[in-house]
Amino acid sequence: MFEIGSTELLLTAVVALLVIGPKDLPKALRVLGRFTGKARAMTRHLRAGLDEMVRQAELEEMEKQWSAQNDRIMAETPADPFAAPPEQSSQSPTSPPGVSATDEPSPPVDSPTVGSPDSTPGISHP
Repeated sequence: MFEIGSTELLLTAVVALLVIGPKDLPKALRVLGRFTGKARAMTRHLRAGLDEMVRQAELEEMEKQWSAQNDRIMAETPADPFAAPPEQSSQSPTSPPGVSATDEPSPPVDSPTVGSPDSTPGISHP
């Protein structure tokens, strides 16, 4: 920000020594140091406040986007997610006449069903 070279700094120190004097120079430098510290603290506080405002604005924008997306998703999904979907015709185009699409095929009679005592291989049951 401020580019002060060594020659400018030396010239400023010599002028301060001549104007203020060697007796009051330490006191003046102490006051200058406090002033510089306060200025840095105010700048830091201002920067933190601006960063917080930017964060809040970004958060509000994200909340608006999330709300819009949530509204879109809620409009696309049914009100009751556990409700059955609307019934379609009971006749499937590939099923033979008299058999509805919701009928489940039954297992063959001669083969044991899963989970029955006869389904465990190698174990004979009386």
